[in-house]
Amino acid sequence: MHHPGPPRFVATGDEVELAPRDPDPSATYTWRLTRAPVRSTASLGDDPVEHLVPDAPGRYVVRLSAPDGEYDLTIRAFPGDLQPSGGYTSGVSGGQSGGVSGGQSGPGRSGSGEYTQTGDGPGGDGGGRPRLSLRPEIEGNEAVVRADCNPHPEGSETAADLAVEFLLDDRDNIDEDAVTREGAELRIPLDALPERARIHGVAVGEYGYSVPDAVEFTRTADGVETVASGADVAARRPYVAPAWAEDSVIYEIYVRTFAGDSDESPFDAIVDRLDYLDSLGVDVIWLTPVLQNDHAPHGYNITDFFEIASDLGTREDYERFVEAAHDRGFKVLFDLVCNHSARTHPYFESAVDDPDSEYRDWYAWRTDTEPETYFDWEHIANFDFDHLPVRRHLLDAVAQWAELVDGFRCDMAWAVPNGFWREIHDYCKDRDSEFLLLDETIPYIPDFQAGLFDMHFDSTTYAALRQVGGGADADAVLNAIEGRAEIGFPDHASFMLYAENHDETRYIVDYGREAAEAAAGALFTLPGAPLLYAGQEFGQRGRRDDLAWDHADETLQAFVSDLASVRHDQPALSADADLVRIPYEVRDGSSDRVVAYARATEADAAVVALNFGDEPATVALPAETGETDLVSGESRGAAGDGNTTVTVDSVGVFPAADSDLTQ
Repeated sequence: MHHPGPPRFVATGDEVELAPRDPDPSATYTWRLTRAPVRSTASLGDDPVEHLVPDAPGRYVVRLSAPDGEYDLTIRAFPGDLQPSGGYTSGVSGGQSGGVSGGQSGPGRSGSGEYTQTGDGPGGDGGGRPRLSLRPEIEGNEAVVRADCNPHPEGSETAADLAVEFLLDDRDNIDEDAVTREGAELRIPLDALPERARIHGVAVGEYGYSVPDAVEFTRTADGVETVASGADVAARRPYVAPAWAEDSVIYEIYVRTFAGDSDESPFDAIVDRLDYLDSLGVDVIWLTPVLQNDHAPHGYNITDFFEIASDLGTREDYERFVEAAHDRGFKVLFDLVCNHSARTHPYFESAVDDPDSEYRDWYAWRTDTEPETYFDWEHIANFDFDHLPVRRHLLDAVAQWAELVDGFRCDMAWAVPNGFWREIHDYCKDRDSEFLLLDETIPYIPDFQAGLFDMHFDSTTYAALRQVGGGADADAVLNAIEGRAEIGFPDHASFMLYAENHDETRYIVDYGREAAEAAAGALFTLPGAPLLYAGQEFGQRGRRDDLAWDHADETLQAFVSDLASVRHDQPALSADADLVRIPYEVRDGSSDRVVAYARATEADAAVVALNFGDEPATVALPAETGETDLVSGESRGAAGDGNTTVTVDSVGVFPAADSDLTQ
């Protein structure tokens, strides 16, 4: 089916990429506008991939003519002054993110904590972007969609000031006349539902519109995790992360250095340490790219998207690792690179050597011989996604590797058209609703939550942890978490927390042992899935060096394992728990190096105290907080005055009653 996907919500001036899905490069595809606002002069050309720029508020309908029929796509354009801040346009990811000053990346730049996300959306001090989550329910003989709207946290609007706009998915044969809309609610009689019905919505205020959300009703629910069911109809939320994902501990392996100085093959070395990873509390294993490449050890410059790198082994070796990991209960993430190939890829070599090569159109060009790239990277060449063979090639690669693994970590997600990511999202979710899509986007982009990715690199909290390590007030980590809502992420958005990875310098090297322990405590207790970069747990100092297994700091190793155990065992630290600011007082120690907060569900609560300083701190916490540190199992009580007063070396997690946390 070539339908271009879900309806789009944009602002005037945004560029909307229009592309057939599952394309046949030899087929003919054409586009035309069948509906547009009266004041619009927007038009489309004759290419199979087009770019529409709505120039007037209102509803647009574009029609794709494909070999198997015609397909309509609805685009709702809001006034340009409602466009979310940050310079990101909804149709093109490339060139709109990266957020790293000077066009550089890697250690010393992306590792510096210098990039931040600022601004609260359109409207400045008066408001900002609202947020929305859709809830599907079955009530009697009706399918019901309710919109939970939240205004900008620092704005002047209330939830009652927000309007909700729903769009039915053009792919589904939903009888518009059977649908009733009233305020923040939409209803469809069950007997009017087709086999599949998807409903999309946004909240709209005076200062902006929300990230879209979607719900889905299906007549057949085999293999689908449902949030409601009845009368042979199931409902789910396709833009919510898989249940297993955010409560997981993710472990990144830089494939070619994991074995250390042993002679084991890389995949065998990982298999042999699965017991170790299990004891550490790891749930998900992310390997850096494993495909054939130009021999740069990181593997991101790919020369064959369908073959395992020869220096790592064979496809059979990789499959044996995946099977062994699955047998032990681990999920496996495949590092998916779509933005570019290596310049030593045979297709690029043909394109640069021969202007008449069939592969010339596969790449975007800066000059006749120089391809487009980012950050002046000299070993890669950017693909041109307006060329259907490129899309076909990459989609075939996605189909091959998705069968083996549990999710994709999507490299340079901001540099690939998001219409392409939507297609990958829908393909993977239709295969397996529990498949995970994790984006690497720096800084993160709220709109990537809308049917592109399930989980996002939390580069803002990463930057805050780096800044705190360098001496900033420890309260910055809470500001970073709250910043998610301030730039428009809905409450159901999921994040991966990290303090280091293969692109960043080691935290312990930059800021010392005590701060590194506190940063690890933040990863395991703040909302989000914690990432450990291989070696982080035992004090590895080199960023991409062979892991120094023989010199592991076993005390630090045990500390990280204990953090993971507490994370898994305490419902108050789960994805369902809220982050709560609490009153606290540093009685002894550096007050700006300490931050305390609570996590709470309806039934459970815990108080966390982090100390980034070099010396222990004595901290007064709310009276209903216990004195036993759940990480060490030891009592941390100190002399107090009615509150709970504890001594914290780097991290303390204490049981609490939620009735008095904010007093």
